[in-house]
Amino acid sequence: MTRRPLQLGRPTPLPASPREAQLDRVPNPHPRSPYVARFTFPEFTTMCPVTGQPDFALVVIDYVPARWLVESKSLKLYLNSFRNHGNFHEDAVVTIGTRLTDLLRPRYLRIGGYFFPRGGMPIDVFWQSGRPPANVWLPDQGVPGYRGRG
Repeated sequence: MTRRPLQLGRPTPLPASPREAQLDRVPNPHPRSPYVARFTFPEFTTMCPVTGQPDFALVVIDYVPARWLVESKSLKLYLNSFRNHGNFHEDAVVTIGTRLTDLLRPRYLRIGGYFFPRGGMPIDVFWQSGRPPANVWLPDQGVPGYRGRG
């Protein structure tokens, strides 16, 4: 597989869609130490594929890396590429989880998409790659059930 150079350290435009976005990985300096890395993205936005209305969410990604880490600038660009792309909530969350899992081959990955209500009903979507390793502390994602998300 031929990989393009990392986006880190150079100007990079926002990708037009998640499919066009380049996710970068870097070697894990501690591949034998099981630990949890968390990314919290409080301003995730996608569009309803039916109405074109924006949907907003808090996205929390926890993973236990093996050989690779996701490079955070590329992750930010990837997550922002959903902004003008039509996805149902479930599709967006599962797409992010499977793409990261395919790229990183982590020991474990889970993602929670906590969507704010539109039409009076919040939708929360959860995906994970399997069972969490027994020897890591996996904290709660800390997002309360919907009560104004505040």
